[in-house]
Amino acid sequence: MTYGMAAALQVAVYQQLTAAPGLAGVAVLDAMPEGGPGGSFVLIGPEEVRDASDGSGAGAEHRLMISVISDAAGFQSAKQIAVAVSDALDQAPLDLDRGRLVSLAFLRARARRLRDGAVRRIDLTFRARVQD
Repeated sequence: MTYGMAAALQVAVYQQLTAAPGLAGVAVLDAMPEGGPGGSFVLIGPEEVRDASDGSGAGAEHRLMISVISDAAGFQSAKQIAVAVSDALDQAPLDLDRGRLVSLAFLRARARRLRDGAVRRIDLTFRARVQD
C-alpha cells in the first residue's frame, strides 16, 4: 500500500475544481473558513484510503469527500454547485505530479440541513484509484 500520491491527488482535484466553468466564482477550500460558513463554497474534505496494490505495483483507493456548503435559502443553489462538482470530477483524467490516476468515479451523495436549517451541506464521495 502507498499513501504517497495523496498530496498529488488533492492538488489535481483542486486544480480541476478551480478550472471548472460551472464553479466560476465559487471558492474551493481545504479548510473551513474562519467564522464558519458564509455564502457558498466547496470544501475538499476527509478521505479514506485502502491498499489497492497488485502485481503491477503499489496502489491505493482513495474515497474523497467533496462538500458543498451554502447558506442560501433552499437546496437549489447548493445542488447546482454539487452538480458542477460532479461534472468536473466524475471520470476526469487528472494529471498527478506523482503516480497516475487509474480511475475517478462518483460513489454517492448526501444532502442535509445544518444549524437549525440555516445552512445546507451536500457531501459527494468519489473513488479514485491511483498507482505509483
